[in-house]
Amino acid sequence: MADQNNEPEIDLSEVIKVRREKLAELKANGKDPFEIVKYDRDTKIIDILNKFDEYEGSTVSIAGRMMSKRVMGKAAFCDLRDRDAKVQFYVRIDSIGEEAYKEFKKYDIGDIIGVKGEVFKTHRGEMSVKATEVTLLSKSLQPLPEKWHGLKDVEIRYRQRYVDLIVNPEVRDTFIKRSQIIKEIRGYLDSKEFLEVETPVLHTIAGGAAARPFITHHNALDMDMYLRIALELHLKRLIVGGMDRVYEIGRVFRNEGIDIRHNPEFTLLELYQAFTDYEGMMDLTEDLIRTVALKILGTGKIVYNDTPLDLEKPFTRLSMKDAVLKYSGVNFDNISDADEAKKIAKEHNIEVEDHFLKGDVLNAFFEKYVEQQLVEPTFITGHPVEISPLAKRMPSNPDYTERFELFIMGREYANAFSELNDPIDQRSRFKRQMELRAAGDEEANDIDEDFILALEYGMPPTGGLGIGIDRLVMMLTNSYSIRDVLLFPTMKPILNKGE
Repeated sequence: MADQNNEPEIDLSEVIKVRREKLAELKANGKDPFEIVKYDRDTKIIDILNKFDEYEGSTVSIAGRMMSKRVMGKAAFCDLRDRDAKVQFYVRIDSIGEEAYKEFKKYDIGDIIGVKGEVFKTHRGEMSVKATEVTLLSKSLQPLPEKWHGLKDVEIRYRQRYVDLIVNPEVRDTFIKRSQIIKEIRGYLDSKEFLEVETPVLHTIAGGAAARPFITHHNALDMDMYLRIALELHLKRLIVGGMDRVYEIGRVFRNEGIDIRHNPEFTLLELYQAFTDYEGMMDLTEDLIRTVALKILGTGKIVYNDTPLDLEKPFTRLSMKDAVLKYSGVNFDNISDADEAKKIAKEHNIEVEDHFLKGDVLNAFFEKYVEQQLVEPTFITGHPVEISPLAKRMPSNPDYTERFELFIMGREYANAFSELNDPIDQRSRFKRQMELRAAGDEEANDIDEDFILALEYGMPPTGGLGIGIDRLVMMLTNSYSIRDVLLFPTMKPILNKGE
């Protein structure tokens, strides 16, 4: 592995061999570090750094990974990192004893160690721990990469996330922030009296979204099942059951492509609130995102991919028809039917399929002309009924639905409806989906008879919302790719040589 500064190439096999020999020697001397089951750590490094005046002069026990080591005869300076921070520790032969110091000199960067000693500040003013005991807790048999960002194959960071987390503190910070974001989302919804629930991952029907599902087989029941592509249909059953405000943060699975915005499994927030509509969901979405940003970052004015965004000012609201008119010049209010819409689409070099209706063509125009223009947070409303099988129609214009999508930087972040609660209308829309499936659309929904039955018992007027957690985390951590916010993104396996 050659360094970017033309340093000599390291023989990794020899390094690994030496480390294994050190382990063998430890075992032979009855000091196998892997037999240690516990270490009494009483202090976190971050506390020493943040409350140094309280800790100075006191004795602490800390533990973590040794990230650097500088031996200078009878003394050594090293860096120790735990989850939250890094601190220097100082080892002297006369402080830990000659035999212990001799053993310590054999420890390698990457080893997990415990350090007991006195908190002090060096002549240069660096907060440190003067060791009186150093304990090897686990032997690192693989050397850490010295210049991780210099590696040409950046995908190894995703394949070996454990190494990425060790050597790149900023990566660890991203995932700590991800956890905090989800915690704040839960706190926000809990404060609004939403109830967190869990619904099945295995479904007998692929529904709730337009997506291609993963199919598995249940041996005992001898039947195919689907990994869920959405959380929607089970959560709305709970609204029927009288649980007026529910949410779930869960993994969903879609058998589709992989790119910087998509992973086959991802985390979705869906929530449903009885007795409100899509406008209520719009207000909640805006307030939720703004609140989480302020809690996590201390500001709603952020920079994402070198573009400044202001989450503190009111989000723009624009209908899909008006957006298409604004950016393409085509007024769909002046288009009478599907045939005319397809003709105009052809004039604008937009591909359409035979089964497309007028609303499908409007959506195609939106995808070509509008999406990438929506940089600042923008709610797009009034989706055609053809592409919204689970949304309630607009009373003033039944060809369109009470639905919105939130776009930021040309990407969809949220999708919400005034939920369709008419079982007769729902059945007819499911039938339309089945026609599309028969025509070859693998993303069309199946008919969920039990869900229709639930609607027949009566579902109150309800607003529903879905937010892609991963994309929200990307924005709030300024991460370029969805792989940067997934601890273990889906990767194609590396084949063994000869395969």
